[in-house]
Amino acid sequence: MGVLTAGEVWRGRMINRRKDGTFYEDDASIAPVRDAAGKIVNYVAAMRDVTHEARLEKQLRQAQKMEAVGRLAGGVAHDFNNLLMGIMGYVELCRNELPLTHPIRHYLDKVADAAKRSVNITRQLLAFARKQDIAPKVMDLNTAVSDMLNPLRQLIGEGISLTWRPGDGVKRVRLDPSQVDQILANLFANARDAIAGVGKIDMETGNSIVDAEYCAGHPDAIPGAYVLLTVSDDGCGMDQETLAQIFEPFFTTKDIGKGTGLGLATVYGIVKQNNGFIDASSEPGKGTTFKIYLPQVATEAAVEPIASRAETPKGRGETILVAEDNDSVREICSHFLDGLGYRVLLAETPEAALQIAGRHSGDIDLLLSDVVMPGMDGRQLAERLGSDRPCLKVLFMSGHTADVMAKRGLLPQGINFIAKPFSCDEIGRKVREVLEGANASPE
Repeated sequence: MGVLTAGEVWRGRMINRRKDGTFYEDDASIAPVRDAAGKIVNYVAAMRDVTHEARLEKQLRQAQKMEAVGRLAGGVAHDFNNLLMGIMGYVELCRNELPLTHPIRHYLDKVADAAKRSVNITRQLLAFARKQDIAPKVMDLNTAVSDMLNPLRQLIGEGISLTWRPGDGVKRVRLDPSQVDQILANLFANARDAIAGVGKIDMETGNSIVDAEYCAGHPDAIPGAYVLLTVSDDGCGMDQETLAQIFEPFFTTKDIGKGTGLGLATVYGIVKQNNGFIDASSEPGKGTTFKIYLPQVATEAAVEPIASRAETPKGRGETILVAEDNDSVREICSHFLDGLGYRVLLAETPEAALQIAGRHSGDIDLLLSDVVMPGMDGRQLAERLGSDRPCLKVLFMSGHTADVMAKRGLLPQGINFIAKPFSCDEIGRKVREVLEGANASPE
């Protein structure tokens, strides 16, 4: 310590070890003690345990980082998703016009795959920031994991063996089924990349009680009853410096072009969004283990069935007024809905929608409206149309998430909503659901 030998006071933080072997962080101040002649004869230290404060600082930095990523994701999501809606929609329309054997379909499939990967990047950002649209269901985690085994085996390849040990009497959890798929796909892709050649991945579930003693050493943990999902691999492992950064967005140890750095950040965001936490451990050459804790459902609620994917439901001649200021999105919605058997009225502004509705002598069964438009927003448009047509049902769409719309005061929670970009199948199902359901007021 050059500062001390120069006769000055040193201030900083130090890591010390307690008698029980655990580490703690001290805020230290060390000053030289001089004799009458001014010679340094000793040093005096004042130390304060700041372990708890350091953990809170780390949590605050992580929260600030998540908020920054959330703002980034929300800022690009709207325009980016409108553009992707155009790309994906026109590709789907073109494919539907071509015979199955047409050579151009191969290239259109490549465009569609690239667009879907682009959508996934946006959704991963939103998942990390906990702004992803979700539809949680009470589920049996063992069943959800079992349903993913075949895709997971295809993901990791033949050289890696998978051992699955479902726990007995595992309690129910509540989360979106698609998020289970995201968690497993990202963890298994990470494990696959960590294994050179032949290896193994072990996965198991069980119930776990987290107490205050455990939480003292794990800042993200909260005492309670959890379902524990453990995924372990025997890959290359990580040192502690790398391990400390694995949930950071855009952090990756892979070569350029081989990863976005969003996989584990996505897992982290999903787990936090569902009030859980993750414990990761690893050593170089000894593999990596992820322990994911998801809160148990408080009551023995029944497992909610996941609907099977039947054929896209058709319209029955109902009239839909589409209000959308983006030309591409408006045209695509028109083609999708017309092809499904609906009568479509198109408006490029809210004012045009009011004029069209005023001139239309028949029923208008549904308003499909963008949320943010010039002049007035979608909610205001729905309110004005609803005053003359009280039976009008409303479905809002946006490149932003429903959560962002609600926070801006543009949409109440629980309103009928579909996020862009969407396919013909997705809008067909959502429109049918709204038309056949109870009327949802925009109030």
